Amino acid sequence: MIETGLKGKVVVVTGGASGIGKATAERFAQEGCRVACWDVRKAEPVGEGIAQQVDVTRAESVDEAVAKVMGQWGTIHVLVNNAGILRDGQLVKWKDGAQTGSMTDEQFDSLIAVNLRGVFVCTRAVVPHMIQGGGGVILNASSVVGLYGNFGQTNYVASKAGVIGMTQVWARELGKHKIRVNAVAPGFIATEMLAAMPEKVLETMRDHTPLGRLGSTADIANAYLWLASEAASFITGTVLSVDGGVVPGT
Repeated sequence: MIETGLKGKVVVVTGGASGIGKATAERFAQEGCRVACWDVRKAEPVGEGIAQQVDVTRAESVDEAVAKVMGQWGTIHVLVNNAGILRDGQLVKWKDGAQTGSMTDEQFDSLIAVNLRGVFVCTRAVVPHMIQGGGGVILNASSVVGLYGNFGQTNYVASKAGVIGMTQVWARELGKHKIRVNAVAPGFIATEMLAAMPEKVLETMRDHTPLGRLGSTADIANAYLWLASEAASFITGTVLSVDGGVVPGT
């Protein structure tokens, strides 16, 4: 068994109320970590951790949450920037020679605020404490669509590609402070969001995945755990695809 070196570490997981975020918080708690679950909705604490209602798009909300974590445990070792939303739509919809719709400013701006700006705001708030504490790990949620694109997801793809770019910049900037920064790019994962989709759509997702199944939230949680562990101590600035081999749109 690989020794993770994570027991007793303080971990912040955004979007921790459900789906991948909840599974990730639970996985770190199983490893003996003290976990702060952040979510704009009410989250439940896991293990010896705490749950905080946090809007990652608002710097004041994030700063208050960081202050509470620091007051409780005095340090932050790992930040998992998992919070994200979907607001799908085509750039321009065209039918029978006429425009029938388009992606709205609200669809674009609201998603970018959570998926991209939220990662920036949370990381900016946590990094000074990691530097003072002698190092840490930042893990960002990207997506395979951020690598390959996907129909009807201009805003989502832009946010996830942007996360990859920020990950690579921060790995360069923060390495000297012993802070590692990596991204995880999930493929099609069986979350509550996917469960609401028609079976035909889910079947298409499975067909496009060479391993022949949807990923589980545990698959992503385990990837985060490994990247945060001592086993990955020489890995920074990388994007780990956890996707069963999928390439969207093929």
